[in-house]
Amino acid sequence: MRLVSIDMDDFSFTIQKKGEGLARAGTIHTPHGDIQTPAFVTVGTKATVKALSPEQVKDMGSQVVLANTYHLYLEPGDELVKKGGGLHRFMNWNGPTMTDSGGFQVFSLGAAFGKGVTKFASTTEVEFSVEVDLDMQSKSILPLAKIDEEGVDFRSHIDGSAHRLTPEKSLQIQHNIGADIIFAFDECTSPQAPYEYQKEALDRTHRWAKRSLDEHKRLGGPQALFGIVQGGKHEDLRKESARQIGSMDFDGFGIGGSFTKEDIGTAVRWVNELLPEDKPRHLLGIGEPRDLFLGVESGCDTFDCVAPTRIGRNGALYTKEGRINILNARYAEDFSPLDQDCECYACKNYTRAYVAHLFRVKEMFAGTLASIHNLYFLTKLVSDMRKALIEDNFSEYKADFLKKYYKVDTASNV
Repeated sequence: MRLVSIDMDDFSFTIQKKGEGLARAGTIHTPHGDIQTPAFVTVGTKATVKALSPEQVKDMGSQVVLANTYHLYLEPGDELVKKGGGLHRFMNWNGPTMTDSGGFQVFSLGAAFGKGVTKFASTTEVEFSVEVDLDMQSKSILPLAKIDEEGVDFRSHIDGSAHRLTPEKSLQIQHNIGADIIFAFDECTSPQAPYEYQKEALDRTHRWAKRSLDEHKRLGGPQALFGIVQGGKHEDLRKESARQIGSMDFDGFGIGGSFTKEDIGTAVRWVNELLPEDKPRHLLGIGEPRDLFLGVESGCDTFDCVAPTRIGRNGALYTKEGRINILNARYAEDFSPLDQDCECYACKNYTRAYVAHLFRVKEMFAGTLASIHNLYFLTKLVSDMRKALIEDNFSEYKADFLKKYYKVDTASNV
């Protein structure tokens, strides 16, 4: 049943079913196909999903791929991507695509540089929305980015060359790359930053959002532009940002910045209770299963995270009974699938013993199989959340999954 929709020439969003709280199942229509939401977005940082072909990404169920503005600007250059026919043709991906704004790299190369700070105030896992190779930390203790009112000066993590990124430049780069959904340029602050700086950065992000929107309209084209809500862990700032960004003429919204990980559901709910209901909402950089459930319950439609491929390349695998390390000695002679009843290519064709062997002898195929499995796991998990919403049994599905995965008695304990 259609409840709410918006219509544009090449982009629209329809809500098919509302669940408990703010949860909803919908469809985002883009020039390159539909995204059935809630949906997990596969990260292809440099116009490739590490260790996988586009065909493998499609076969494991991915609907949409997110590429990285910062990385593609530096290598091979956004102008070259445009000459190559845009992101879709350049990487041979025919489905919907997104690009981030580059704002998270400002955080990574500036406020967070060399400090071991993530986007979470407290966390046991490092989960970033985009991958940044910060090997230069070992060569310099100086931050590689400096922010002012107009934009950010930064040095490439590749060769140290100087660059400048502004809201206008970010939009120009993203238009050249040509993804279906792009994001306004923003400043992501450290969860450790004081309130006064969080407020200052938030006001700047709002001014940059207006400049991003103006440049997007000037450039024209079929792309949808999402504004990004910031505000750190502070309820008043989050709500102020939701009101400000929500009042602007964006096609959808991203929820970015830093959270207290344990309260991510609360912070996201603050925002989504105020954002327009009839536009899609993307939660940037979130991929832990329990956080995906919280995000869906709190009204988010899409999610992205590098975690499934990153941890997969290091031998960590999602299973319905929790995460395992395939290099553990117990799996050396385990001839069962990576996860019982999993329908991914890796589980249908290979055993834990074989994949453990590949990791021990450092074969590249190990990372491919682990990445296929982990991406399939999270993609199917969020797809199953959609199915549960439509069938009115989301709470039961959540409780059952969390009980097995985290070994808890009820969903309310996580």
